Amino acid sequence: MSVESIQAGKQLPNIAPEILNHERRPSKPKQTELWVLLAVVAVAFCAFLIVPMALVVIKSFQTGDGAATLSNYGAIIAQPEFLTSVLNSLKVAGASALVSVLLAFLLAYTVNCTNVPVGLKKAVSLLTQVPMLLPTITYGFAIIYSFGNQGLITRLFGTQLFDIYGFTGLMIGYVIYTLPTCFLLINNSFQFVDKKFIIVSHIMGDKPWTTFLNTVLRPLVGTLAVAFIQAFFLAFTDYGIPTSVGGTYDVLAVTLYNQMLGSIPNFNRGAVIAVFMLIPSILSIILMTVLERYSIRYSKVSQVELPKGPVRDWLCGIGSVFTLVCVLSLFAVILVIPFVNEWPFDTSFTLAHITALFTESELSSVYTNSLYVAVMTALIGCLFAYAAGLVTSRSKLPNWAKRAVDAMSSVINTVPGMVLGIAFLFAFSGSSLQNTFWILIIANIVHYFATPYQMIKDSLSKMNGSWETTAKLMGDNWFKTIMRVVTPNAWPTILQVFGYYFVNAMVTISAVVFLTGARTQVITTEISALQHLAEFDQIFALSILILATNLIVKGVVALATRERGKATVRERVVQVATAAMTVRRDSRLVAAERASRSGSPDFPLPTTGNRRGRTIFTGTLSGILTVLLVAFGFGAFSGTAAADGQVVIYTNADDEAVTAFQNALNANGFENQYVIQSFGTSELGGKLLAEGKALEADLITMSSYYVDSAQERNHMFADLTEVKSQLLQDSGNSTAPAYRRPTTVQEGAIFYNTTVLRDEGLPVPQSLADLADPIYAGQISVTDMEGSSTGWLMVQAIADAYGTGEEGREVLTGIYRNAGPHLQMSGSGPLNSVRSGEVAIGFGLRHQAVADKNEGLPIDYVDPEEGNYSLTESVAVLGKGDRTNPLAQRMAAVIIDEGRPELLRTYPNPLYVGEQAPDNGSANPQVFPEALTVDLLQEHQDFSEACKREAQGK
Repeated sequence: MSVESIQAGKQLPNIAPEILNHERRPSKPKQTELWVLLAVVAVAFCAFLIVPMALVVIKSFQTGDGAATLSNYGAIIAQPEFLTSVLNSLKVAGASALVSVLLAFLLAYTVNCTNVPVGLKKAVSLLTQVPMLLPTITYGFAIIYSFGNQGLITRLFGTQLFDIYGFTGLMIGYVIYTLPTCFLLINNSFQFVDKKFIIVSHIMGDKPWTTFLNTVLRPLVGTLAVAFIQAFFLAFTDYGIPTSVGGTYDVLAVTLYNQMLGSIPNFNRGAVIAVFMLIPSILSIILMTVLERYSIRYSKVSQVELPKGPVRDWLCGIGSVFTLVCVLSLFAVILVIPFVNEWPFDTSFTLAHITALFTESELSSVYTNSLYVAVMTALIGCLFAYAAGLVTSRSKLPNWAKRAVDAMSSVINTVPGMVLGIAFLFAFSGSSLQNTFWILIIANIVHYFATPYQMIKDSLSKMNGSWETTAKLMGDNWFKTIMRVVTPNAWPTILQVFGYYFVNAMVTISAVVFLTGARTQVITTEISALQHLAEFDQIFALSILILATNLIVKGVVALATRERGKATVRERVVQVATAAMTVRRDSRLVAAERASRSGSPDFPLPTTGNRRGRTIFTGTLSGILTVLLVAFGFGAFSGTAAADGQVVIYTNADDEAVTAFQNALNANGFENQYVIQSFGTSELGGKLLAEGKALEADLITMSSYYVDSAQERNHMFADLTEVKSQLLQDSGNSTAPAYRRPTTVQEGAIFYNTTVLRDEGLPVPQSLADLADPIYAGQISVTDMEGSSTGWLMVQAIADAYGTGEEGREVLTGIYRNAGPHLQMSGSGPLNSVRSGEVAIGFGLRHQAVADKNEGLPIDYVDPEEGNYSLTESVAVLGKGDRTNPLAQRMAAVIIDEGRPELLRTYPNPLYVGEQAPDNGSANPQVFPEALTVDLLQEHQDFSEACKREAQGK
């Protein structure tokens, strides 16, 4: 087909004569479709980003009584640890982002610009993405179980290779966390770098370094900068990794968590920190605008054979393999721990952990929920990101419109998932979205929008910019052009975006943990609950399940995006017409004709065969989607999980307590009339304070002081009218308010690993004062009461026995100094550190240590001489007026009146008249002389913070 035939209009009747005379009739395109897409994107951003985040900003100026002041900002800035955490976050996030980008560039360069074996290239492309297939909540634990004192890799080498806590541990975790994202961005951009210029540079005699700078690095400057920004903010806003290996290296994300969901939640001050975390987004928007100028667009991407370079190939190949070995070795422990009896002391093979996991009746529904949310997130997310990419890369809309979308993407990239989840709580509590799958789907799409958008934008911007004009002159409308020409060219990137959204929706926790309901739980929220129960065998087993699912999806995506062949006849016509339009009608027509005969299109387009494969893939995906929609469609907008009349019970209780609740309810005729959903204390506390009476639950069991705080703020609980049991006068709870009754007593105790203690030659401590002895330096793990109320048990004992003066400060400061980096933010953290052999001694919940000892683990416990101080958990019924479930009051009464005998066996503290302490009761139960109020908690927390700063030399 020649250019002359196009001029004559004989062989292509569908091509309008204006193709050759378009310069004579210039006109400004209306681009109605693109304006509509822009409007849709803008409305979505406004509803699901601007409004929720505006509520967060408003909260930052509000005080408890609703007044608007700057007092919250003053209080946060005045905190000594705030500036330290900001600087620490900037340093570790910047360093890890730089390392991630360099490693990702090495891997992408090996895949695209070397002659290493094809099999190695494919292995690099696939294995680099493995970390993103796992929940980030497991990263910190994987580091501990790999490189800790008793870690897998430590045991293989016979010595601990490096200190895993503080800057080093965070750096390792952040690099592994952000490496896949950087690789996807850089590798995607490499697809659009025309490698023929590498050949030209070699022919011209340029030095290798000059060739590298001009033909490889220069076209990727913008993408490298974007990858750095993405990695920086992923690390800057991450919370999961610092809680495990952060140690005493304070970072801003942990400070935010402590304000939002610590032992004393303060949404207003937390909102201040969230605002501070958004400030860097302004700089990133400016930077990305500047970098856009360096974007290079090729009208043709040539597939050429790269010049030989054996030294280059060997160096890049070895470097890539070494990088992947270092990254993936961290996760080997996840494949080991679930299959041994008890790491690290009984490493015999067992399937008991896996069997126990899959016999859980709720697992199948939770797993199916996760699949549904992930598929819907991926499908809708692809459409949304593609629409935004078309607006900014395939349109002639005003620059302000394009920059607005870019700015929104940058802002999203800086919003921590935890803040987004809280913002959604504020914005959508009481709406039809609350407790539905759709709020989870929307949160995921918004949370992970930045990377898919950048991937699609890069893909679309590298394509020939005149395709739409050509097709319009041929008589095709805009939609047909997008579907027939642009979308097929972007198909590999679209599938990669699908995979990116899917796997992130499967592994995310931060943005959805506050938004799930009793019927919309996903697998990562189940992992979060298990973390608070220190069930790490099951956590790793669930991680394997998620990994297997994501590997299957990534495998399908990889198969669907394999290399494609030459263009079809009609698509070749579009290319020839484009060539004719973009040059003058003089001697350049000859060059255009040669280009049409060369078989080298502007961009590789899919063949009919590959189109058939895409049809099969799309059909299969559509079938799966249809099944999921049928299964969940009717329930997605149901509003509450109690639509069928079942009582919804929210709880932060341990497994033993939940089992006791269920046994009592079932034995009294309530089987199948309730749904129990477990949460971590912080997550449930956040929902109580944020949602108030709009909470899905009809009945809750929760830490008593949290219940009191929620009642004071939201007036959300009704008086209990059917409980018959009478509280003991000397239990310390005889004055419990009418809206709650204590269910259990959580006591503190010292526990230790008998094996580690013996190996270290340390004496068994008998008191909290003993823990301040320097001989225990580095061998103690305790809970920071700022992050968890479990730490309050220890501070209560010290404050009562030694006061908060000089003697008490000396004891608590000595304990914190000995704990060093093993100061935990989770109540179960100390016991996990003792179990895993990281330390010899810990202080935490007594009943957990008792259970470990009874199971035959090398764990023993000591009731400290200062006494076993306690916190209670209580049951309460939500007062929802006409919507109050009448069965809730009766079930609350059964939990107390009938469930207490079984609860006493695990929590051996009598609370009600007629109860007797069992044989496993604590040696010295104590009740703090003052009422355990939020004000007292704040007083003790201030005392604890002062001791912690002194211990850390601040």
